[in-house]
Amino acid sequence: MAYLNFSALEGSPVAAPADVAAAPRTQTGFSALEWQVVAIAQHDRLSSLEKPGKLATALTMIFGGQRPNPELADTRLEALRRLAVHAWHRGYTVPRAAIRAFHEAGFSLEQYETLLASISRGRAALNQGNRA
Repeated sequence: MAYLNFSALEGSPVAAPADVAAAPRTQTGFSALEWQVVAIAQHDRLSSLEKPGKLATALTMIFGGQRPNPELADTRLEALRRLAVHAWHRGYTVPRAAIRAFHEAGFSLEQYETLLASISRGRAALNQGNRA
């Protein structure tokens, strides 16, 4: 059995409130708007991540119409959408460039892990529904 000598403290506090100041917490979740972007990304194709080629651009100019999934105006939300599209289609096999863009947009590692875990559960639920 170990012995700890607490007599040296003599009633003084072990840690002062300044010593245990709250460390800045990293955000692990997403806002409602960000979760909507993730939900929308579930139905986007991988081709929505590519820029249209010259032929597609010319045909759009001639015949009109719109690109099915234009990029989001907010670069932060677009980085989230791009990562979510990869995750919905490829699971945890996400390109490094998408991860880098996600972090450069201001998202944390904890948010990355939360996103992939959530999408993984969603993919599993969809697979279970397809078996029934």
